[in-house]
Amino acid sequence: MNIRRSSPATALVGAVALGLTTLTACSFSAGDGRTDGKLDVVTSFYPLQYLAERIGGNKINVSTLTKPGVEPHDLDISPQQTAKLTEAGLVVYLKGLQPAVDRAIGQAEPKQVADAASYTTLEDHGTEVDGHDHGGGEDHGGHEDHGHEGEAGHEDHGHEVHSGDAAADPHIWLDPVRYAQAAEGVGKALQKADPDHAARYKKNTATLVAQLHTLDKDFRTGLKGRTTDTFITTHSAFGYLSERYGLHQEAISGLDPESEPSPARMRELHAIAEKDNVRTVFFEALVSDRTAKTLAGDLHLKTDVLDPLEGIGKASRGDDYLEVMRANLAALRKALGAA
Repeated sequence: MNIRRSSPATALVGAVALGLTTLTACSFSAGDGRTDGKLDVVTSFYPLQYLAERIGGNKINVSTLTKPGVEPHDLDISPQQTAKLTEAGLVVYLKGLQPAVDRAIGQAEPKQVADAASYTTLEDHGTEVDGHDHGGGEDHGGHEDHGHEGEAGHEDHGHEVHSGDAAADPHIWLDPVRYAQAAEGVGKALQKADPDHAARYKKNTATLVAQLHTLDKDFRTGLKGRTTDTFITTHSAFGYLSERYGLHQEAISGLDPESEPSPARMRELHAIAEKDNVRTVFFEALVSDRTAKTLAGDLHLKTDVLDPLEGIGKASRGDDYLEVMRANLAALRKALGAA
């Protein structure tokens, strides 16, 4: 067998080439968080993509880790996506919603991160799946005094939890007031990451927050005169919305939309539906409607869509957050006897 040995000169050339390749790769991975002069913003799923797009406008490049039609809770992160987090100028996510995203951010260590959960308070709606505390959002009364100030406290509820707590309900975007608080936080994060366009981001944030406050008013007005406060839905996504407008959510499952309800929970829902004059069982586009339709069939109730807005797809009743939320309002009005 003949073995060719490299000469010292050849070895030196190879070492230099390897060093240059390594340097180039390192330079690329470090980057400046921009493409074609625009800030690269990576968002974890649709509600945060919407905030970034509305606030950043044409001054940023926005991408999302959760593609349309994918259930966000089930997302897996690829090595390529993790690398993208490293290279981004800003990453916008919601801690506690998608464990894979939380882990990937910890590995990637992006330059700047905006955690939407840190801009408001989280609570423990619907953390049980054994027949107790499924719905959350019971009518505490006096919701009108929340107004548009966007108070972050809600201390009177007595169950505030910290961002990232395992018991925390992450579905803040379904409450327009909390979502407005998140918008303000994302706007400030963009101003910090790209100060050259801070004035534009501040203006766009103010416009979006005003629209969310109008949406809040529309819900308050639209849900007046209802004949029942109770609705049944697939999983506990609507605790904040229920709390905001004095409704009572009864979820078939807990916070996990894929979990199966126990026979005891199904019997409990039968009793609740009869007692509270429930007319409709809601399901959602990204999760199987089998259990919801079974329950509705047993009780001779109607079914309809109440969209948790974790993504926009062909089945969505609107092209963006505001349109789908107004479709949700129309569905609730009809189901609760306010229409």
